[in-house]
Amino acid sequence: MTDEQAAEAVDGAGPDGVTEAAPEAVTETAPAPTPAPSPETSPETSLESAPPEAAAHPAPPAPVPGPSGAAPAFPTVASAAADPGRWGRVDADGTVWVATADGERAVGSWQAGDAVEGLAHFAVRFDDLRTEVDLLVRRLTAGRGEARTILRSATTLRERLVDAAVVGDVVGLGHRLDAVVAAAEGAEESERAARAGARDDAVARKEALIAEAEALAEETTRWKHAGDRFQAMIEEWKSVKGIDRKTDDALWKRFSRARETFARRRGAHFAELDRARTAAKARKEELVVEAESLTESTDWGPTAGRYKELMADWKAAGRTSKDADDALWARFRGAQDTFFSRRSEVFSARDAEFTDNARAKEALLVEAGRIDLSDVDAARAALRDVQERWDAIGKVPRERVREFSARLKEVEDRVRAAVDRRWQASDPETEARVGQFRARVEQFEAQAAKAHAAGDRRRAQEAERQAAQWREWLAAAEDATR
Repeated sequence: MTDEQAAEAVDGAGPDGVTEAAPEAVTETAPAPTPAPSPETSPETSLESAPPEAAAHPAPPAPVPGPSGAAPAFPTVASAAADPGRWGRVDADGTVWVATADGERAVGSWQAGDAVEGLAHFAVRFDDLRTEVDLLVRRLTAGRGEARTILRSATTLRERLVDAAVVGDVVGLGHRLDAVVAAAEGAEESERAARAGARDDAVARKEALIAEAEALAEETTRWKHAGDRFQAMIEEWKSVKGIDRKTDDALWKRFSRARETFARRRGAHFAELDRARTAAKARKEELVVEAESLTESTDWGPTAGRYKELMADWKAAGRTSKDADDALWARFRGAQDTFFSRRSEVFSARDAEFTDNARAKEALLVEAGRIDLSDVDAARAALRDVQERWDAIGKVPRERVREFSARLKEVEDRVRAAVDRRWQASDPETEARVGQFRARVEQFEAQAAKAHAAGDRRRAQEAERQAAQWREWLAAAEDATR
């Protein structure tokens, strides 16, 4: 149900707030309250005469809106249709009563059927009002910025609830409406403050745009970026609403002055740029002539270095007009490409040669790994042959130089170790040392035997220990001669 539909439903109601009625069945009058029935009332008439339970248990006070920033709490109101006898009664003459905080109130007369049907009819009317209140609560908690309309509707419903021809928890519904009114008033005040704050925020946003525009106008040298940013700021300026005309005009004048300052500085810059472009064109023509003169060079390293210097000079020369710059750059880049393409072809051929050399050295290393070390002289001759052929093969790819050097060194070390072993085996000093060690072993073994014969166990053990030590040294010396 929309706000307009809710308002029409309320405005179309009668003085008691009921929008639908059966004239032949209901008479909406307000007779004086009927005295409470006596204890002798029969069960058959208790529904019509017994005071409703709600009269003895009024609804709790309406809760106040929650703290700032928290959603307000609204009392829950039960449906009357489920148990209308809880909230009202129909007396013997057909008068319908509803319980209020101040006692019972007559809401109409029911003559068309039994009391249950009458209470149900007025309970449905109450539930209609309850639904309208629930709608206001949902709209309020949705926070759609219509607090003033909700407040007006809730106030109207609260006034009409006083004499509405309904049966239900009118006390609880009144509390719920009080909470809606209080929350709507708070929301309206918040919206009013928000509108004022929005105006201040809008002014602050435009002040920030002005500050940025003034900074760009006085300081920037990024002309394209600044020009695009000014266009974006204008669109952003248009999107900022909620400022009075006088204030907005004054702000716009400041922004416009900044744009004009930027336009003057940019114009002066590009005038100077045109002069610089003429000089840049002449300089780049010189660079192109030199670059084209180097295309047939075979001095690969220095020429490549010179092209790198020419590129640095090109960048330092600055820009000329786009067409002239593109044409000159095409010539300059073409000269570079010609030279480096020739160099790449030469290097590719060289790389292929190096790859073949690597395969040849791989095979030579396999051959070197099979050198027989039992004949040291033959091994040394075989190694010299391998080394000569190794040098004759030539270079290998740079990334494999260390690998091949290490593998060849392993072969050289093996042959050198074999030569060293043979020399040590034929060394007179080594032979003498072996004889000396053997004599010392025999000496200590004889001392041990003599001590055992004499029964001197301690001296025997010491001699055996000395003999064992010299025996180890003897074994090491003999190994060196093998």
